[in-house]
Amino acid sequence: MAPSQSSALQLAAHAFATIFVGFGVNAILRPSHALTFFEFAPPASPADARMVDSLMAVYGARDIFMGLAIYAAALFGTKKSLGWTLIAASGVAIVDGVICYGHGQGQWNHWGYAPMITAVGVVLLGIFDGTTTAPSRKA
Repeated sequence: MAPSQSSALQLAAHAFATIFVGFGVNAILRPSHALTFFEFAPPASPADARMVDSLMAVYGARDIFMGLAIYAAALFGTKKSLGWTLIAASGVAIVDGVICYGHGQGQWNHWGYAPMITAVGVVLLGIFDGTTTAPSRKA
């Protein structure tokens, strides 16, 4: 069986989707807790805290969207569409880490899992299937 056809990849994709949705719900319902994944301290002033809570809700909505996009690709798309969706999601984790790196801490809370998502996405693209012929394109 070709590696890209493994059912374990589907399970991994569903696990990643669930994690993203969970992060998103957490960010919306518990913004101060979600802020700890960035290793940022909550702001002291009430006005700044309200702003950060609002931005964490935006972050939460983004994570929920990513999780739902992964579910949709896993359930209704092709292996390649799921692979590219996972690679895109890992790109978001990398950028989150870059933002944390710019603040001097917290980057590995994001960079630690991005390679796993990328690896699953790359395998789903069929790169390791051992085929040597290029797929035909229909006009």
